Amino acid sequence: MKHNKDLVIHAIDGMNNITESNTYGCDLHSALFNTDYFIIGYYDAEQWLINNVGIFQAIETIRDYENDMFGEVNTDFSSSEKVVNMYSYIIGEEILNDCKALQRAYDRLLTKRDIKSITKELESML
Repeated sequence: MKHNKDLVIHAIDGMNNITESNTYGCDLHSALFNTDYFIIGYYDAEQWLINNVGIFQAIETIRDYENDMFGEVNTDFSSSEKVVNMYSYIIGEEILNDCKALQRAYDRLLTKRDIKSITKELESML
């Protein structure tokens, strides 16, 4: 599956902060896409959405995801920053779901070998 290059790079960059014995495989998505913003700044967020996915497509993706997962929508769609960061959270989950190296290490603490394998697999998505 083809993933957005910027989001894959964001994940790869985040892997530089993952160290052995501090992250479980099942917590990697949160560590990469929920502890820091993908984009800061309303203008930059809006421009990224326009150039990469389309504002309305991002809103639809978020609406569907939140309805499926939580039964209601909570994202503030009047904020381009909140939209782009929630969208990156959702697509980040899809990216990591496609990462076989992570699936093998999902239920345990990540080792140096796991981190290297996951990073390498993410790089192959570029």
